[in-house]
Amino acid sequence: MDFLDAARTRFAPALAPHLPEGASVETFLDLIRPANDPRFGDFQANFAMPLAKRAKKPPRELAAEIAAAAELTDLFEEPEVAGPGFINLRVKDDVLAAETAQLAADERLGVPVAADPRTITVDFSSPNVAKPMHVGHLRTTVIGDAVVRILKFQGHHVIGDNHLGDWGTQFGMLLYGYKNFRDEAAYQADAVTELARLYRTVNALGDYQAAKKKRPKLEAAVEKTRQAVTDFPPPADKAAKKQLFKLKQEAASAADALASATAKIAAIEADPSLKALADAHPEIAAAARNETAKLHAGDSENKRLWEEFLPPCLAALQVIYDRLGVRHDAVYGESFYQPMLADVVEELLQKGIAEESDGAVVVRGNVDPAGKAIPGPFVIRKGDGAFLYGTTDLATVKHHVDELGADAMLYVVDSRQGDHFANVAATARRWGYDETEFKHVSFGTVMGEDRKPFKTRSGDTIGLESLLDEAVERALAIVSENDDAKPDGPELDAAERQAVAEAVGMGGIKYADLAHNRESDYVFSWDKMLSTTGNTATYMQYAHARVCGIFRKGAVDREALRAEFVADDGAVLLTDPSERAMALQLNRFAEAVREASRDHRPNVLTDYLFDTAKAFSAFYDACPIVKAETEELKTSRLILADTTARVMAAGLGLLGIRVLERM
Repeated sequence: MDFLDAARTRFAPALAPHLPEGASVETFLDLIRPANDPRFGDFQANFAMPLAKRAKKPPRELAAEIAAAAELTDLFEEPEVAGPGFINLRVKDDVLAAETAQLAADERLGVPVAADPRTITVDFSSPNVAKPMHVGHLRTTVIGDAVVRILKFQGHHVIGDNHLGDWGTQFGMLLYGYKNFRDEAAYQADAVTELARLYRTVNALGDYQAAKKKRPKLEAAVEKTRQAVTDFPPPADKAAKKQLFKLKQEAASAADALASATAKIAAIEADPSLKALADAHPEIAAAARNETAKLHAGDSENKRLWEEFLPPCLAALQVIYDRLGVRHDAVYGESFYQPMLADVVEELLQKGIAEESDGAVVVRGNVDPAGKAIPGPFVIRKGDGAFLYGTTDLATVKHHVDELGADAMLYVVDSRQGDHFANVAATARRWGYDETEFKHVSFGTVMGEDRKPFKTRSGDTIGLESLLDEAVERALAIVSENDDAKPDGPELDAAERQAVAEAVGMGGIKYADLAHNRESDYVFSWDKMLSTTGNTATYMQYAHARVCGIFRKGAVDREALRAEFVADDGAVLLTDPSERAMALQLNRFAEAVREASRDHRPNVLTDYLFDTAKAFSAFYDACPIVKAETEELKTSRLILADTTARVMAAGLGLLGIRVLERM
């Protein structure tokens, strides 16, 4: 049972008379939380202090008044007012035991199905088709997958959408590379690898030519900012220090830009074959853009090649998704929306939402739901007639709401796109989609040990496939070492070790990402990711396997045990504090799912699972299970163990992480 939700429900009527005018009761109900110290109860309400000033009463007096008015005693012991006005709640032992017995019999482990299910589209992963996925796609893919799984488990109709980049400038680069640089034998042998090489070649040559043009200005900027720092007088006050700090930042930024350009130039000029290509194909970026324009204009050859490139590129993406255990319910690439874009722009112009500006079409004056201005203007058609991502995103809104019936649209995209999606939502609301919920589920960056975006030593972005390979390779070493060290000898054959390593490697990468607040950057660390201790997937997977091992070694059939327990209306016995703590923790699963879903934060669920694993460890150490004093107690403890394994498997499953019965 979700005791936290039950406590909030019971306190709501008692709180209502004491709320400030216009205040939401939910704001104060959120101040009812699990207790930090079990000595003071299971839950604690902290709302009396902020309400006391308005009530003109001492917080303790107000807390006692609200506690007396709330109908709590069907579930909780008599509430206790403590300290400056905390209300401590403790679940009755008989209620906890009865609810845990029901939980053990429940296929959904106490998680209710949404009473008012919604249709929700979740845009996640969304790579460009013309190039391999890299580490930058990791967070959107694993966070988006977890968001979809959690919402579906709650009973919502969820459409996980892969909004593929299958129509943009990257295809112009592929087309130009194919026509000018392809190795036909390599293309026939492995189209995807050859296309990736062609993309990298055209991109590198374009970067080289752009860097050559920019270098004089960059050198001038470095000299100007360096001289400004040198000439700045010793700062005499705080304002001057702040100004000097800003100048130093500008100097560092200019130096970084010059270093980046210099590296791009050096990389090409150190390779005679690439240098020859760069000289033979000047203005290659413009030439590639021209190939894109021809594709968009319906050029038959470019359209034929585009259709030829797509299947192998999509198949390569699917290999990564299959390995990660990620699936999408729909794939609507940019090409799907291309025929709709002109009509979107025309409709916004006719409604006066958009206007022409220097040949372009823009939307001005967008504000967020709180009335705050959003940076703009929001360009939906360029002066040369080309459409932009924003145009496609608006066409997506129209399609998802009008055709798919979306009540809410979630975008799992990095935080740098915040203004873009705020403009999409604001424009859509003005367009008539004001009853649709729009949510940018933003996230930070994966950082290397140097606290910079995670890259290879050479500075290249790390390919996602190679990252997964390394995860499994490292996991296999850990699994093999642990298996070899078992007291009775190894238990796994080579195939089983490889299967376990795949589950541990994929789980480690996912969990390391999901365990962080999604809005924060996080440092990628192999050692922490695959550690068998601490808040890691490996520890969770081992904890689950450990529970399964109890049943295996005790020759107990979990399914039969559970069926007999349910048929006999079995009782859960709480004879030890660790048993009670375990039972309470299991009943918090519904709370964890609800809270993880509320603002789409999977780390709430990882925290819960870590606490569950720790609670089971304490329970296991304190209470003999298979060798319990009586059969009734043995059954009760086995049921607690079985429910723990089921909760951990369900929770990890909602994160897209596989569990194993033997490791």
